[in-house]
This record gives sequence, C-alpha cells and structure tokens, in this order.
Amino acid sequence: MAAVEKRSVTIRGHRTSFSLEQPFYDDLIAIAAQRSLSLAALVAEIDETRTRDANLSSALRLYVLAWAKRGGATS
Repeated sequence: MAAVEKRSVTIRGHRTSFSLEQPFYDDLIAIAAQRSLSLAALVAEIDETRTRDANLSSALRLYVLAWAKRGGATS
C-alpha cells in the first residue's frame, strides 16, 4: 500500500494542505493536465464543491474515484 504524503498548495490566496497516497496525487496531476488546469486550480475547484463536513483530502480522493469510474473522462 502506498504511503500517505502531505502536500501544500495555495488556493484563493491561502496555503492549505492535503494528504494523499501517490497514486491519487498522480491522477490529480493527470486530471489537471487533461483539463489544462494547474493543480492549484483543480484543488480549488474541488474545494469549492465539497461539503464542509468532508475534509479536503477525502474530497480529492472521491473526485479521483469519480473520474476513474467515468473511464478517465472529464466532466
């Protein structure tokens, strides 16, 4: 099993961090590239749509899972 790594990003002018396993992080990078977005822009988009009772790391994992279930297609 992949180790969880903590990463930081600046979204909407403030630093925030999230913890993800490398495969999830790699997929986030691929999704951002596919959508011609920076990683920070993609994380900000996911952050804006998550429910406030879900943490950012979980929201990112769920986004990657939904993307994978669609066959890697962006919405």
